[in-house]
This record gives sequence, C-alpha cells and structure tokens, in this order.
Amino acid sequence: MPLPFLTADRAFDEAPDDVALPYDDRDMWRRPYRPGPWRVAAAALLLLLASYVLFAAVIIAFAGETPGAFGCGVGGALIVAAAVRILRIGTWVSARGVRQVGFFRTRTVPWAQVVAVRTAQQPVRWLGLPRTVQGQALLLVCRGGETLAAPLLTDRSADFLSRREAFDRAADSVEAWADEYRAVA
Repeated sequence: MPLPFLTADRAFDEAPDDVALPYDDRDMWRRPYRPGPWRVAAAALLLLLASYVLFAAVIIAFAGETPGAFGCGVGGALIVAAAVRILRIGTWVSARGVRQVGFFRTRTVPWAQVVAVRTAQQPVRWLGLPRTVQGQALLLVCRGGETLAAPLLTDRSADFLSRREAFDRAADSVEAWADEYRAVA
C-alpha cells in the first residue's frame, strides 16, 4: 500500500515554482532563485569555524580570562554575521524595484529607472574572484543608457556555477518582473 503523503512521489514539475502564491506580498523583497551550493557551502564552513571559536570563548571564560573570552566571542559573532551576509548576497526583486546585494554594499534601482533587462555573452568573474572567464550575464540598463557596473546575475557565480538551467530560470524570472513592473511604473 503506497503512502504518497509520506514520500516524494508527487510530480513537482507540474506546479510552477516561479509563480508567486496568491497570499504572497509582492512588495516584500524576494530572491527569484535559490542560493547555490557554493554559496551555501561557504556559509556552512564559516558557521563551523564560528562554532569552534565560540566554544573556545566558553573554555577561555571558564579559565577566568574574561578579556580573551570577550575577544573570542566578538570574533565568533563577526564570523556568524559574515556567514549570514554571504547567504544574502544576490539579486532581490519586489514591486518597488530590483536590489543588488553585495557583501559590503547594496544598490536598489526602482523599476521606473529601468529601461531594459537583458542577457549578454561577456567576460564574467568566476566565483566572484578577479579571474574572468567567458560566460553569460544578466545586465540592467537604466535611463540614460547607463548599465550597472556589476551584472545582476552571472552563470559563473556561486549561485549558478554548473547550474545552467537555474541561471536561465532566474534570468527569465527577473526579466518577467522587469516587464511587469516597468509597465506599471
């Protein structure tokens, strides 16, 4: 007797993943794709390191060295904050505009200033490192013909490396948001 409610026998391809649910608030910032395995692995390694540093802070505190324990605790908290920030890096969309979140900087462009969102073949950074390789990038063209300095998405980033279909879905999703909300703005 099969128990389909306990297994993953359901056809997930039948339900569109990129369509917002009716109760979802379109004004909330959302990432139109899932974080990639490289980004998640980097954050997991940082959280593992943070656990060791925080455990060391507890041991140092029990030994009676309060300044050392405080320093380790602050270091552990900074590592946790860096891991969370790494997970938040990416492109976010809402009814208000498109937001490009980096590690140190966030830039938001309202849909009224967006002229076009297009995919282009160009040299892109591999995993965010200085080395460039040929790849695809999703570019945002603003009023006045200026393009953002960094592309919104690249197929060689930590989210899409070796995940070509995921890049195509994410680029199509951001382009669909742009088409829908540029007409409203």
